[in-house]
Amino acid sequence: MAALLNRSTRAAGFAVTGLVLLLASPMPGVAERPNILWIVFEDISPNLGAYGDEYARTPNLDRFAAQSVRYTRAFSNGGACAPARSTLITGMYPPAIGTHHMRSEGVPPAYVIGFPQLLREAGYYTSNHSKTDYNWIAPADTWDTVSADWRGQGWARRGGKPFFTVVNITDTHSSQIYHPWSGWPQRHESLPDELRHSPEGARVPPYYPETPEVRQAYARYADNISFADRITGEVLAQLQRDGLADSTIVFFYSDHGAGMPRSKSFLFESSLLVPLLIRFPDRFSEYAPARPGMALERTVAFVDFAPTVLSLAGVEAPAHFHGKAFLGPKEGTPREFAFGYRDRMDERYEFIRSVRRGRWKYIRNYFPHLPWFFEQTRLYPSTHPVALALHGAARAGRLTDETAVYMGLRKPREQLFDLERDPHEIRNLAADPGHQETLGMMREGLRQWTVRHRDLGFLPESEMWLRYGGAAPEAFERNPELYPVERILETADWVGLGTKVADRQVERMADPNSTVRFWAATGLLASGARGGASRAALRDALADSSEAVATIAAQALCQLGECSAALNRLLGQLQHEDERVVLRAANAIHQLWETGGQARAHISKLHEPVSGLQGRDFFREAAYPQWVYRSILQPAF
Repeated sequence: MAALLNRSTRAAGFAVTGLVLLLASPMPGVAERPNILWIVFEDISPNLGAYGDEYARTPNLDRFAAQSVRYTRAFSNGGACAPARSTLITGMYPPAIGTHHMRSEGVPPAYVIGFPQLLREAGYYTSNHSKTDYNWIAPADTWDTVSADWRGQGWARRGGKPFFTVVNITDTHSSQIYHPWSGWPQRHESLPDELRHSPEGARVPPYYPETPEVRQAYARYADNISFADRITGEVLAQLQRDGLADSTIVFFYSDHGAGMPRSKSFLFESSLLVPLLIRFPDRFSEYAPARPGMALERTVAFVDFAPTVLSLAGVEAPAHFHGKAFLGPKEGTPREFAFGYRDRMDERYEFIRSVRRGRWKYIRNYFPHLPWFFEQTRLYPSTHPVALALHGAARAGRLTDETAVYMGLRKPREQLFDLERDPHEIRNLAADPGHQETLGMMREGLRQWTVRHRDLGFLPESEMWLRYGGAAPEAFERNPELYPVERILETADWVGLGTKVADRQVERMADPNSTVRFWAATGLLASGARGGASRAALRDALADSSEAVATIAAQALCQLGECSAALNRLLGQLQHEDERVVLRAANAIHQLWETGGQARAHISKLHEPVSGLQGRDFFREAAYPQWVYRSILQPAF
């Protein structure tokens, strides 16, 4: 196993040590409790043989699936790693606690904890090998260790402590498909012939062009899964050698769907639907919801994982958790809806919500005036071969109807899909007269969720920090009037309805709440409202006390041709002390294609070569404006 892992680039790094492991046993006076192991891949959809994927070569996971219960409706609540892990570690929805923006350091209410802390307090040894990007700095006592598997610091398990361990296997991360440092060639060469994937056999989804480059990307994706499958086999074999297989409940899942453009960071099924296999040893078979090898259609989501682990461990879940246990003594009723969220992803501001119920999927795009990714691709994945193929086909006019759906310069305000008939989410039924009842049901489900959890995605990120020091969730709990969610939601719902609501938006531009004003301005921007009242309200908003409102107003005015004072306002914001104000202004300038040239000289003076940023400094909020500057000065496509 060690030789295999030495060939892995940032693989699980699974520690094989010479420690003598003291086997887990019940603590005195405590009923026997299971060990619990999570094996986590990154960036894969259910592309495993056990899920019927004929292209997949996953013998270890296929054997594991035959011993496990297989969930067919398991969902990450976020299509990117940090929001997904924030959900997992807290048992709460990140937009409700301020941890929803990618690579942020949210300040959730004081009662929010990492659930492994509760396991530690109940006598569990907890280890995480080794991902802690939660969009939140979790307390130091969340884990016993974040650098080893269940064998690490073995002395800590004296006294018969059971363990909860997370083993993260990173070889399937999207970067491992295309980045020069990915190590894919070494992984490919290490696989026996029967586990390698031919590009010719790749099954390309209909929303991608079938080019050799796209097929090669899918072959690499599949190779990486096969390589990670081998590591999974070694992890399970180590568990067996340590004599722990018959006392450990093992979860296998991925942090979100496939690491491909249009998938990663968005809210389609390819983004949120993940494999979930759970193996129950005989001594804990009472917790198994079905026999080994069986499939369950029960809907489960990442927000449910924390209460489920606590239920299996015999630990009471906090009342503030949003999820509900789907296994163990505290099992709750099956959930009706699975919710998804997309907010700022690296340097790009976005706001999308989704809800899945049975065969139906509803997506609400609150920024319909922005593209999904055409001309707005993030810097980090801009060299992904699938992104290059999509942009190349778009510029050459070679997109088909299906591949063109997600390459437009605007998004539909609402999307409704029948996943039984349209699993790739191509045909939007939101305007279909025959589906208005379903549309209304899904809208209402999302509305209730939004209001119940006081979704902070509507709050501009800069407002969260400039007004509340990042602690907006706690401030709003103390004083709900600071965040009138019903009025905010009503104003945001007008975005994308065109100029017919312009008068109401102009009226809301004078609202005492800055978040309401932000959404009124966004609505005027999205509709391109040209009336005198709209222009006057936008001009006044250039001096708004909220920098976020001023940014949107300046962008809208520039779009209407009044660009002198407006562009100067945006350029002035590029000097602001708060990087979130800078980032939104930089994005506004980039989205105003014709102003890029006017701003180019100014931005050139601010631009720091991204290559000069090292290590984690590359992934931090202060660096993100530089990513946008580079996109303006050196377009990727």
